[in-house]
Amino acid sequence: MDLDAFVVAHEPEWRRLEQLVGRGRLSGAEVDELVGLYQRVATHLSVVQTRSPDAGLIARLSTLVARARSSVAGASAPAWKDVADFFTVTFPVAVYRSWRWWCGVGTAFSVVSFALLGYVAANPSVQSKLATPQEIQQLVNHDFANYYSDGAAGSFALHVWTNNALLAAITLLSGVLILPALYFLFENAVNVGVVGGIMVGNGHSGEFFGLITPHGILELTAVFVAAGAGLRLGWTWIDPGQRPRGRALAEETRAAIVIAMGLVVVLATSGAIEGFVTPAPLPTWARVGIGVLAEAAFIAYIVVYGGRAARAGLTGDLAVGRREDVAPVA
Repeated sequence: MDLDAFVVAHEPEWRRLEQLVGRGRLSGAEVDELVGLYQRVATHLSVVQTRSPDAGLIARLSTLVARARSSVAGASAPAWKDVADFFTVTFPVAVYRSWRWWCGVGTAFSVVSFALLGYVAANPSVQSKLATPQEIQQLVNHDFANYYSDGAAGSFALHVWTNNALLAAITLLSGVLILPALYFLFENAVNVGVVGGIMVGNGHSGEFFGLITPHGILELTAVFVAAGAGLRLGWTWIDPGQRPRGRALAEETRAAIVIAMGLVVVLATSGAIEGFVTPAPLPTWARVGIGVLAEAAFIAYIVVYGGRAARAGLTGDLAVGRREDVAPVA
């Protein structure tokens, strides 16, 4: 191929494309022209690369084609904007839209835990069937409090974070099958109720609530949110609603993944509180106050940002072009 003749023949098209990509706003006719020129210049680049490779010309055409592609398809958003959108729109609206599920889980969990706590605390005979007197004294006088103070705070916080992240992941994934998640939640509610009942029944109610409340409110809320997302996904198998089952499952799966990713930060916060605040030599009211403030901040964050996004018609799903195509339904 005569490279000089090729350049002379197509130079006007290249210059015209350079003019179009350099403009801010284009008319409809200019947009059509831009798309046509972009396709032709991309072909020119391919021809030069295969038949008469010239480093300078290839570099020029490659840059021009890349600029034209950005003009046609739109430049991708910077990474920091994706992160900001995730925490101000995607995650909060996904949690907000599933509030009935995780609030229902939290209510049921609390009813079981507090009912069992009161029953165990009021019946010493039940406590004696659950543990020996020596085991009860070891728990109330040593083990419960020492759990939060043994070891360095930093390593303990990391251990708590990874453990709680695993706990939330198991809860979310088991929710797909519904019954395993319900059993897992019931088992944990029973554990909280039994331990709390033994502590309260032996005169250590202040110590129990003073140690478990600072981190426990936010931590359990994260578990409830994960369980709610999993159960919602599991129920979609049974009742997809007005959506085709495949589409409904795809949308709810993406929502569950979004929630799981966001809960990593929430659980890191609760882990930091458990590692540094719960065992700190602060008054009980101060430690509990920190936990309540953390929970209130999370709820306010979901209500404000998630509610605003939901009212704007956003769902937290992937942007159009990043999810599967959907055929129109009459």
